[in-house]
Amino acid sequence: MLQNKKIGFIGSGAIAEALIGGIIKAGLIAPEQITANDISQSRLDYMQSKLGVQTTLDIEKIVKGVNILFLTVKPQVVQSVLDVIAPFVSQTTLVVSVVAGVTTKVLQEKLPSIPIVRVMPNTPVAVGEGMSVIALGEYAGEENGNLVLTIFSSAGKAIKMDESAMDAVTGLSGSGPGYAFVLIDALADAGVLVGLSRQNAIIMAAQTLLGAAKMVLETGEHPAALRDKVTSPGGTTIAGVYALEQRGVRVALMDAVQAATKRSQEMGKKTNE
Repeated sequence: MLQNKKIGFIGSGAIAEALIGGIIKAGLIAPEQITANDISQSRLDYMQSKLGVQTTLDIEKIVKGVNILFLTVKPQVVQSVLDVIAPFVSQTTLVVSVVAGVTTKVLQEKLPSIPIVRVMPNTPVAVGEGMSVIALGEYAGEENGNLVLTIFSSAGKAIKMDESAMDAVTGLSGSGPGYAFVLIDALADAGVLVGLSRQNAIIMAAQTLLGAAKMVLETGEHPAALRDKVTSPGGTTIAGVYALEQRGVRVALMDAVQAATKRSQEMGKKTNE
């Protein structure tokens, strides 16, 4: 699917590094077909050394020479980047934006008639277990959408949704690793409280959540059904679940997603004004 294509990344931070690593590891493309751009030469040297990709400080050069252009920069600099690249982006270039909070409409104003796909990944793309949601811009089309799905699936799971859902996506999967880290930390503290070593408690907590998540994804069963299978009458698990319900953990998580979604909406209004 990516044979004979050249891919460029404007911005070579953690997300770019994770995506490039995933694409190469999945065998979708050879390292020499990828060019990374950044304002830091030391960062580019690192990318070239670790991933074997080509690098350049010249934005104009990278834009003119690629079929797929990834925007992996911070939201506060994306407008200036768009101003620089707009005159050089070909009508046949697919632009993929992972810039948080910036809508395809805003991007399209700077890049009229260019196929654009917006993506909201989360940080576990760095270890190949990310959750990415893609939204198609006006000129993207299904073929480009499927291509981007394939790329992001190389670093975890990817699904396609309407762009209107992106704030909710941010609240759940975008911010979700933060909630999971809080849960892992709390479970590890609990393990220490009942006599486990800190190191063992962290490993046990993290692997337990990883395993539970994998069961949900691979069995296709509802989480409640899987929970029922491990809650024996009068047993240890139901006692623990009862304690969680008493303290409103379920509602707390729902409130967290709702609060993050609202914050995403607020930030999006400022970014897209």
